[in-house]
Amino acid sequence: MEVINVTEDADVFTCNAFLALGERTTLVDAGQMSGVVDVVSDYTDSLDAVVITHQHGDHVGELDSVLAAFDPDCYAYDEHPARTHALEDGMELHVGDETCAVVHTPGHADDHVSLVGTTSLFSGDVVVYNDGAFDDGSFGRTDYPGQSRERLIQSIETLLERLPETVEAMYAGHGDVYTGDVHAVVERALERAKRREPKYPEE
Repeated sequence: MEVINVTEDADVFTCNAFLALGERTTLVDAGQMSGVVDVVSDYTDSLDAVVITHQHGDHVGELDSVLAAFDPDCYAYDEHPARTHALEDGMELHVGDETCAVVHTPGHADDHVSLVGTTSLFSGDVVVYNDGAFDDGSFGRTDYPGQSRERLIQSIETLLERLPETVEAMYAGHGDVYTGDVHAVVERALERAKRREPKYPEE
């Protein structure tokens, strides 16, 4: 399955927004980069669905623009004015050419979900490959109001339990795309989260 990070060249803070091409062309998160619609249009004339991993501003800032341009189905866990389909833990969703299971993974955000396919993991912000805190296995921050390190740890444990051995690509909300031993990366993220130390101790 071909997956493109349509916000890769952004010069503003945004999440990674991933366009999964295939049988059901899907955008995972919309980002907040002006021009997302133009980049998506470089690869496809139509968009079947947008899936929101969670409703933080950097993930939904350009959602209205994407919906206006392509009129896709809109999937989100929590209520949203543009939501056409509610996500539920355990439901299956076709993303590009892959069937993914929805895994509710709160902690960084109450409405956070991850999408687990046979070969691909769209992890949003619950687990990332690298960021300003750690390389080769990091986790979403939990130091803002409404966030919870304990719930995040539980979510990563759940993700590991439901992650097939065949998953070989991780598309996270921030940092680089990772291909390889995704299980090992998620396990390292869990180990670091369990230390319960500040992720960004200098702040």
